[in-house]
Amino acid sequence: MTKFYSKVRRPTGLWLLPLWSQNGAGVRVNLVAFTTDLKNDEDDKDVSHMIHIIDTEHPWDVYSINSGHSEVISCLEWDQSGSRLLSADGDGQIRCWSMSDHLVNSWKSVLSSSLDGDPIVALSWLHNGVKLALHVEMSGSTNFGEKFSRVKFSPSLTLFGGKPMEGWMAVTVSGLVTVSLLKPGGALLTASESLCRLRGRVALADIAFTGGGNIVVAATDGSSSSPVQFYKVVVSVVSEKCRIDTELLPSLFLRCTTDPLRRDKYPSVTHLKFLTRENSEQVLLCASNQSGSIVECWSLRKEGLPVNNIFQHRSPVVGEKQPTILKWRILTTTNDLERVSAVALPKLPISISNTDLKVASDTKFCPGLGLALAFHDGSIQILHRLSLHTMGVFYGSSSAQRPGDESTMKRQRTGGPALHFKALQFSWTSLALAGVDNHGKLHMLRVSPSMGQVLDMNTTLRHLLFLLEYCMVTGYDWWDVLLHVQPTMVHNLVEKLHEEYMRQNQALQQVLATRIVAVKASLCKLSTATAARACDFHAKLLLMAISSTLKSLLRPHVLNTPDKSPGDRLSEICAKNTDTDIDKVMINLKTEEFVLDGPPLQSLQQLIQWVGDFVLYLLSNLPNQGSMVRPGFGFMRDGASLGLLREMLVMIRIWGLLKPGCLPTFTATSDNQDSLQLLFRLLTRLWLCSREDGSVQDPDESLVDECCLLPSQLLVPSLDWLPVNDGVMVKLQGKQPIRLQFGKASSLPASGASGGGGLEVFTRTPSCQKMDNLRCVHMGVCPTEDSKACTRCGCVTMLRSPNKTNAMKQWEQRWIKNCLCGGLWRRIPPAPPT
Repeated sequence: MTKFYSKVRRPTGLWLLPLWSQNGAGVRVNLVAFTTDLKNDEDDKDVSHMIHIIDTEHPWDVYSINSGHSEVISCLEWDQSGSRLLSADGDGQIRCWSMSDHLVNSWKSVLSSSLDGDPIVALSWLHNGVKLALHVEMSGSTNFGEKFSRVKFSPSLTLFGGKPMEGWMAVTVSGLVTVSLLKPGGALLTASESLCRLRGRVALADIAFTGGGNIVVAATDGSSSSPVQFYKVVVSVVSEKCRIDTELLPSLFLRCTTDPLRRDKYPSVTHLKFLTRENSEQVLLCASNQSGSIVECWSLRKEGLPVNNIFQHRSPVVGEKQPTILKWRILTTTNDLERVSAVALPKLPISISNTDLKVASDTKFCPGLGLALAFHDGSIQILHRLSLHTMGVFYGSSSAQRPGDESTMKRQRTGGPALHFKALQFSWTSLALAGVDNHGKLHMLRVSPSMGQVLDMNTTLRHLLFLLEYCMVTGYDWWDVLLHVQPTMVHNLVEKLHEEYMRQNQALQQVLATRIVAVKASLCKLSTATAARACDFHAKLLLMAISSTLKSLLRPHVLNTPDKSPGDRLSEICAKNTDTDIDKVMINLKTEEFVLDGPPLQSLQQLIQWVGDFVLYLLSNLPNQGSMVRPGFGFMRDGASLGLLREMLVMIRIWGLLKPGCLPTFTATSDNQDSLQLLFRLLTRLWLCSREDGSVQDPDESLVDECCLLPSQLLVPSLDWLPVNDGVMVKLQGKQPIRLQFGKASSLPASGASGGGGLEVFTRTPSCQKMDNLRCVHMGVCPTEDSKACTRCGCVTMLRSPNKTNAMKQWEQRWIKNCLCGGLWRRIPPAPPT
């Protein structure tokens, strides 16, 4: 269990939603958004309704927005892309917030709609038609497509060509439904309609979507003796105007109101939620009194309609079927519980077929099967989503206070407000819970994949591997999965993940090529034994990006060329030609395809310099290959990466003939030393030992001897291998809770790779040069430029581009929204002068 604390008061809600990156990496990152009301002690009328946004890796770095709402914020909702956030209040105001400059700690209000004086009770973005299913039964399959399948699902509203139309929908306390559509030009198209002819008070409501593109709204007036009403809502655009059609669906009465023993025991409905936003046929209801609650789970089923005896004796018509109706049936109900203060529903789209449920039960795979209930006594229970039997319990009162903190215990004994959660949310793999309590503190709790049941190591690894594969394929962030990875598991997880990746078809491997490297880098940071491999994976991400960028500059000399691009022909020729002389390999290429103007080549010199320095570093460290601790070891037998480096040296050689200023600069002991020729010869010999089409061999002694002489021939530069990551993940490997404070960075020692582990590559002295990890340039000891850092790996780059050439701007535009690893950016202030 891990806790994050903040100094805020009167929390009114919390939402934990993902972000979807817009680049090819396609990674979603967990952000937490919650609201508070801060009252002025001198004048209680002066209320500032705030929205706070943090990323889970840096929970102390909170970005607070003065929302401008005049009433208490009742709803927050992220859009499917994660780049926008909706907020709604008790006065009917809805605001749309957008991320500024793709920074998670910079937001601005861009659009708004209003239903003056009509409080919003439910809010949702329209569905984009994307639905996935996770099949536990197929967890042993080698095909990712069988484990995680795309479910046929229609968007709520489509544009021409089937593209989903963006927009949001809200339900008000007076029974009004309002829809706002975002037109392609940026205009807002808004319409409102009553849910039914007889409008009534709506105290609670929830919104779900059907596979046919319809919307279902559940609503109640808050009284357990009143029916829970359901409505079908259809949104369309007719003659450039938004149209809303509503239809009444079957309703239900709570079971507790029909039970003679509980008829008047629970007078109010306090929670109403569909079990998932894509399943409108299962709903969870909670009825409460001042001291207790009861929870019921209902399901919508199709039942046969009984026929009067008069019509049963007539001869049946061929093909005639018995008439059916839809009717709500209760699945299960709980016993009397403590008063429920918050409900969290699972987000993992686990299939609930009988076979999948049986396999999950047999293997004790629990993520996605449990829903969480928080109680006023501070405890949390996780119940099975269908049977509602208890799967796990967390007692928060004892762990919410410091050991030996007598003042806290005295306050609770004297009748002070007990600590309990006001809002609760699961993470996207259901392995973490985020909650805000009534004392204004933010908590993060681990949730065991087996709900605390003892598993053997192989089963535990298989469960974590299954969830890592799900995150890698779907793009969800694996931050909460890493919470459960112990340092001793890292090596096995990395190896097994690679084995599963290699079993996929070639097309899928290309799609996941960068994402799997980012997952491996995150895993390797958790253990000092694999810290060097984390360096290698980050370097590989940069290597792959530079290679694709440099190859994209090549253009065919004539238009009627074969299907293969110049980059593909370069790769094919370099793979076939095993000559160690770079000039002989260059002769086989069409040099006219490499002709570029001078300015693009000169502007890319720092990337070319990094390639040259990287090759020199690898070769000079070849004699130390027996040491797994040294960064670069993972490249020694990686034939594909060595082949990429070899191709780029050939390109650089050709470009050097056209523009000598773009060549990498080496400090050599001899004036007539051909550095590129030397490095290519040694690199080719190393590559021949690890080619994919042959057996891997150890480098011969003569190659090792020549590499031993390299430092005496060329000055080996020191490379900034790994960005410094000051996040909390590497500090959460212990079992003890940690306490943090908003606005104050964590000073806790790290237990993983970033803690040092004896590796000089991780140490940073205050007087060292700061590195722009994307542009591969030094920013000085005390940079004056505003910078941004990756929320996942800590990669730092300048916020504003110092380059004017188009080639370098194109390189920087690749990372304007996301880092190399797929993480999002956050603004960091310039370093204070020493």
